[in-house]
This record gives sequence, structure tokens and C-alpha cells, in this order.
Amino acid sequence: MAIQIQQIYDITAPVHPGMMVYKNKEAKQPKFMCVQDFTTASCYESRIDIDVHTGTHMDAPLHMIPNGATIETINIEQLCGPARLVDLTHVEDRITKADLETCGVQAGEWLVLKTKNSLKEEFDFQFIFLAADAATWCVEQGIKGVAIDALGVERDQPGYPTHKTLFNGGVIIVEGIRAADVPAGEYTLILAPLRLVGTEASPLRALLLK
Repeated sequence: MAIQIQQIYDITAPVHPGMMVYKNKEAKQPKFMCVQDFTTASCYESRIDIDVHTGTHMDAPLHMIPNGATIETINIEQLCGPARLVDLTHVEDRITKADLETCGVQAGEWLVLKTKNSLKEEFDFQFIFLAADAATWCVEQGIKGVAIDALGVERDQPGYPTHKTLFNGGVIIVEGIRAADVPAGEYTLILAPLRLVGTEASPLRALLLK
């Protein structure tokens, strides 16, 4: 049966030198290098030096859990399917369980979080993040994954309880989406991380289909 697609939203952050990176760390800036151009060869080629947590990216358990699973072990079937984007642009400081209890997300869906972060083009050290009680709630609901518009799903919490609760509960983490122009509602989410082997994260392309 054919599916009628009304709209495609690209919620991927553009990757380029000078882009927003975590805590404005220069070491996290992507570097583009021209290997050869038309002055020296018959074709143009480039090389990149990129942190695997650059822009829109997916974390794997190894990021926070010793000997945890790496990015290529995440089943690609888990990265495509129904999603619910929730508009939380009214939330201050952190997303709590109370902020999510009426969002309507169902077991097996992705939860996509749109906050004030999507409205900012520079890194905010006080970015909106997912609190530990909200992470526990997400696990209890049986959702596939959480995608948030911050470069971190949590903000300097001792012991990283949000990451660890989600990882241990089998919930996939995507950080750094850009959702400013996407209305709340139900979508189909398509995530395509690079097929890196042995790493704790990967940049990805993220699309919402209406």
C-alpha cells in the first residue's frame, strides 16, 4: 500500500566549520580540508576531521557505560518508525516527568523534544535538558528512543543519570536535532547514522515525514 507523504522535515543540523559545538570547545569544531582541486588535478576531493558527537548525532551505550554497546550494534529497524514531536518551548531549565505525562507518546514510538534550544543558534550553557525522573518515565513507557534539540540530553548531572537510565532501559539517544520550524504532532522518523564500527556515537541524518 502506498503511503502519501505530505511534508518532509529535515531536522539535521548543518555541519560546517564554525558551527555550534558542545560548550564551544574548539577541539570539537569540524575541519574540512581540500586534498586536491582543479589547479593540481582533474577532480576535487576533500577530507574531514570530525568529532562523532558533532551536530545531530546518536549516542551508543559505550559513551557512558564501560564495555557498552557500540554504534554499529544498534538495529537499524529501531531507527525508523512512528514518532511524536512534543512542543516544550515553554519549559524552563529542564524537562521533568510532569512535563511529559500528558504528551500522548505510546510504547514503540520515538519521542522528539522541541524546546527553546531549537530557537538558538549559539551554544547555551544553560540549555534545556531531560531530567532523571523524565528519563525513568521514558523507560517505563517503553518508547524506542528520545531525540532532543540540545547537544546533550543532560547538563552536567553528577553520574550522568539521564544517559545511564535511558541506555540501561534500552532507549536510544539522539542529540542535536533542529526543530524550530516543525509543528507538534505525529510523524514517521527516519534516522541514518554512519555505519562506524566500535565507536560510542555517530553523526546522522534525521528526517520527519508527515
